[in-house]
Order: sequence, then structure tokens, then C-alpha cells
Amino acid sequence: MIGTAISKFILKVWGWKIIGNYPYEIPKKIFVVAPHTSNWDFPVGLLLRSAVNDHIKFVGKKSLFKPPLGWIMYYLGGIPVDRTERNSFVQSVVELFNTRERLAISLAPEGTRKKVGKFKTGYYFISVQSGVPIIPTVFNWKDKEIVFMDPIHLRGDGESEMEEIENLFKIYVGRNPENSFK
Repeated sequence: MIGTAISKFILKVWGWKIIGNYPYEIPKKIFVVAPHTSNWDFPVGLLLRSAVNDHIKFVGKKSLFKPPLGWIMYYLGGIPVDRTERNSFVQSVVELFNTRERLAISLAPEGTRKKVGKFKTGYYFISVQSGVPIIPTVFNWKDKEIVFMDPIHLRGDGESEMEEIENLFKIYVGRNPENSFK
């Protein structure tokens, strides 16, 4: 992995600014990252992870973890997701949180780089069932800002609470604006 200073330098050269406070003091957290509209979100995310110097895992579709290059995804901190079995995925991640003193994962609630009208619910149920807060995190390509919002401890109120989370992201633009969450 590249060092923190080098990652910060690359982000700066690319024109990115980090806005908000990184929650180092929270030992378990879920970064809900949107809008996710491009494969370029991945290298920016890796640079960000190195720049903040934390061991953030990410979830990705299971097919990305197959040979011959799947070992790279594991090396980079990936956790494969079988999207055909949503409930087992949620339960598996909840168990990971329950068995570790520290764990940070990052996931894209849209579940795709295409335009969507609603977030997938996995992040929500993982947070509610594990008691782990979410950190809404924005990759705002329009202004080249990575925004860490304040942690949110979900109450388990369901649809209305998920709508509140979605509304946080609607003003931001992804790399492919036509696919941004609105």
C-alpha cells in the first residue's frame, strides 16, 4: 500500500479536498458512500483510505473476487458479497461486527454504478442489527470533495429513516452526473 503522505499528495494533485472530520474515535463504523457512478470511485476510495490511515474494508460483488485477479481484491481489504442471498450477507456482516473490537467497512448503498431511485437496504439492516453507526460519506465529483458527515445511530424506524439518509445525498453529483442519486 502507498503511504499516507503520498495518498494525500495524489488526492491534492487530482484536485480533491477532504471535508468534515474522520471518526477515528468510533471503533466500529459503516461508511455509506454515494453517489457511486463510476469505476473511478474505487481508486479515489483506496487513496482516501490510505490518506486517513485506517483499515477500512469494502464490500464488492462476489464475481470481482474470482481468479485470476480475485486475490488482489482480498489484499486490498475486500469482502465478497453474494447479492443473490441478501439476508445471509447482512447476517454475515453483523457477525463480523459482533466478533471484532474494531471494524470499519465501506459500501455503496446504490449497489450499482447505474441510476437508481432508492438505496438498497443492506447497510441499514447491518447498522440496526449490529448497533454500529453509519457515516454518510460523499464522493462529490462536481466540486472534487470527499465529505464525511456526522455519524448517525439508526433507530430502526424503517422507511422514513432510510428516506432521511437518501435525502442527504441528493444534492451531490457523481463522476457520471446522469447516474447520480436524485
